[in-house]
Amino acid sequence: MRRKTSLLVSRDGTPPLAYLLSSLPAMTIREGSLEAPTRHPLDWQATDFYDEAKLDKELERVFDICHGCRRCVNLCTAFPTLFDLVDGSPTLEVDGVKKTDFGKVVDQCYLCDMCYMTKCPYVPPHAWNVDFPHLMLRAKAVKFRKGEVKFRDRLLSSTDALGKLASIPVVMQAVNAVNKSSFARGIMDSMLGIHQDRVLPEYDSAKFRSTAKPVSAFPVKDGKATPGKVAIYATCYVNYNEPGIGHDLLKILAHNEVPAIIVEKEACCGMPKLELGDLEAVARNKALNVPVLARLAREGYAILSAVPSCTLMFKQELPLMFPHDTEVKAVAEAMFDPFEYLVSRHKDGLLKTGFSRPLGKVSYHIPCHLRVQNMGQKTRELLEMVPGTKVTTVERCAGHDGTWGAKKEYFDNSMKIGRPVFRLVAEAAPDYVSSDCAIAGRHILQGMGATTARKEHPITLIRIAYGL
Repeated sequence: MRRKTSLLVSRDGTPPLAYLLSSLPAMTIREGSLEAPTRHPLDWQATDFYDEAKLDKELERVFDICHGCRRCVNLCTAFPTLFDLVDGSPTLEVDGVKKTDFGKVVDQCYLCDMCYMTKCPYVPPHAWNVDFPHLMLRAKAVKFRKGEVKFRDRLLSSTDALGKLASIPVVMQAVNAVNKSSFARGIMDSMLGIHQDRVLPEYDSAKFRSTAKPVSAFPVKDGKATPGKVAIYATCYVNYNEPGIGHDLLKILAHNEVPAIIVEKEACCGMPKLELGDLEAVARNKALNVPVLARLAREGYAILSAVPSCTLMFKQELPLMFPHDTEVKAVAEAMFDPFEYLVSRHKDGLLKTGFSRPLGKVSYHIPCHLRVQNMGQKTRELLEMVPGTKVTTVERCAGHDGTWGAKKEYFDNSMKIGRPVFRLVAEAAPDYVSSDCAIAGRHILQGMGATTARKEHPITLIRIAYGL
């Protein structure tokens, strides 16, 4: 029989909760927190950040708090992995887990931030200062610096370089054919560790940035919360994989007479490298992107990115990595999710709502990296403005997360995490399956199996509803 969790009793009989509380100032003695989560800057350039002994000590401290709470057990596979290690240890406590096994927990975390934003009662400003995702990020950074990263992971996280190569017309045809060939996928599975059953996105030789035709001639009409002109940050995914999303966004902006331009120069936002722990690469991409974007911010542009992870990178992760960089701050303040921008325009009476086509039944999934932006359900709000449209909203992690769900060792877990989402989406018998994260949308459609529903990005749905 398993012993009680560590917040109730410890091996020497002293309740750890009482011990921990006794060491805190009187004003901070409380169980959990009702205050809004706040985040401390990521001190990634400090020597101590990469000190393995200090990292292990912090991992043990946080893991012990997690073990005593277990509130996050249903979020992903990182926490069940941790709790299984504890429950299988000689002491039934975190101190019985081998330090070499801590990495098993780290590998299961894909930095969705849901534990931090929705579950953990001990995040800052609570005195216990638990930031599980950023601790996992620190562990990934240490692992990367030690060179313990597979070639496959370096390759998959190089989205810009891959996109430039794979979107060359002849190469594109070959890559797309290989990705659909069961024989070739079997080789990729055995040699690269990319699961043969994962449906992969296609590449498009008509890249968004080279084919986009933004209209910038409209007069600028600023709203209370939104600049009246827009700069589109394309993102690797929209540029190389689904340029139609970007074209549809431009059509929506033109229909609403919002002058738009394309950011003249951009690199990957850095999120794939962040998730790998390659923080130096993140800094290099920041050096390419931020000066260009900061100039646009100073010129009064709203900067729109149609991929939630990219938007989050500029809104949150880069400001936490570079807290004293005024240009990073300026970009963060100018960065908008497209639906955040459009709904704000609507509140100012500046959005056209004469939708001419109903959408029927839409199963809409909110991706994690959109939820953690703390802006509410703006996509759902706009979709529900379309007459003849019923929106079923699924607010739960789908389990793919960038490249994580494509990897051989994590594919089964990604499908397991997504199973409740697949079921909830399918139960609505939708005409459309939609997610702001196009990769999550494809993952959900794959998990649903046979269906007559079409996968369309929410931006495309609004373009359809406008009759454009």
